[in-house]
Amino acid sequence: MVPPRPAPGPGGQYWSQFLSSLLSQRGPSALPYAEDAKWLIRQHLVALVEAFPTLQPKASHFTHNDGRGSHLLQAEGTVPIVYGGAVYNIPAVIWLLETYPRSPPAVFLAPTRDMVIKPGHPHVDGSGHVSVPYLRNWVYPSSNLVDLVRTLSHFFGQDPPLYTRPNPNAVSATDPSPPSASPSQSPRHRPSSSRISSQGTPYGGGGHLPQSPQHRPSDDRAEVFRRNSINKIVEMVHADTSSLRKSRELEMEGLFAAQAVLRQRDEELSRGLREMQEEKEGLEQQLQLVLMNADVLESWVKENESKKRRDDVDVDGVFETCDPLSRQLMEFTAADLAVEDTIYSLDKAVREGAIPFDVYLKNTRALSREQFFHRATLAKVRAAQVQVQIKNMAARAPQYAT
Repeated sequence: MVPPRPAPGPGGQYWSQFLSSLLSQRGPSALPYAEDAKWLIRQHLVALVEAFPTLQPKASHFTHNDGRGSHLLQAEGTVPIVYGGAVYNIPAVIWLLETYPRSPPAVFLAPTRDMVIKPGHPHVDGSGHVSVPYLRNWVYPSSNLVDLVRTLSHFFGQDPPLYTRPNPNAVSATDPSPPSASPSQSPRHRPSSSRISSQGTPYGGGGHLPQSPQHRPSDDRAEVFRRNSINKIVEMVHADTSSLRKSRELEMEGLFAAQAVLRQRDEELSRGLREMQEEKEGLEQQLQLVLMNADVLESWVKENESKKRRDDVDVDGVFETCDPLSRQLMEFTAADLAVEDTIYSLDKAVREGAIPFDVYLKNTRALSREQFFHRATLAKVRAAQVQVQIKNMAARAPQYAT
């Protein structure tokens, strides 16, 4: 007979609003989770409630092993398992520690007064702390609470961690045989159990867990071997999956780093290409300017080539100045250079003995005096040109300002 469905509880929207209000609290009652992880925590808990309505989230006080207390989120209720063809509810509490979801949650069993933890259980210690391969191989961000509860249901269905505490009165009432009776003469039956009820208590509507191992028949060796083999294979698959995931994550990190380097080099190449393109455009403009100047010079040469053959070129009229100051500058510069050449020729002549030494001194003194006046005039002309340039710049300043 299929058990009835559980009564519908609050929907996902209700739990989403409830968790959002808890995670958005500030001050002393704020939950100690990272801001960038709160959205994922809410999603994990909402998905857990939708998949397993018997586990409901709330905020409560948690005490660490070192005595520290924290205000954390938990999912408290029951984990449904299937054992021996019957459905049972295992009471448990899932605590989301401060580093969740980057670190796995802490899972504890919460047995009632008539339940006892199975001694020597491979995944549950005497205090009720649960340790399964899924928790040991927790990988952020792919691991989640729904898969965790499914893993707990799978392992606990193979080997239940809780048993109903034996009742001596019930045993004596149902088995009046003397204590010396052989095990083969004792009745071989399981205690009655009920499926999950939609109208019952959180732990299955009064359903009982199997009796402790000393009060039920021993399991078949082949069945025990099969369960142990399955557990071993599952652990090996989890370990291989975790190692493969870690290696792939390292490979992806290396590829991302190489991608970042390639992007940086692409930006450098693009910037260098733009600079080269701009330089090319500048050189093309300079080339056009040089070609224009070359055309002007060629036309000037063709125009004056005939004059050179006729020897009618006026040397003094070849260059024309733009203003009187420039003309004075050119004339006195030419006179200064002419005096410099004359003094050089006199030095050469006196070294060769072409002129007497007293003549050399007389002419050099006169030329030096003349050269001094030329250079003094040049200095005055340059100063006057600077003043003219300053006046021109001051006159053009209002145009730039507008």
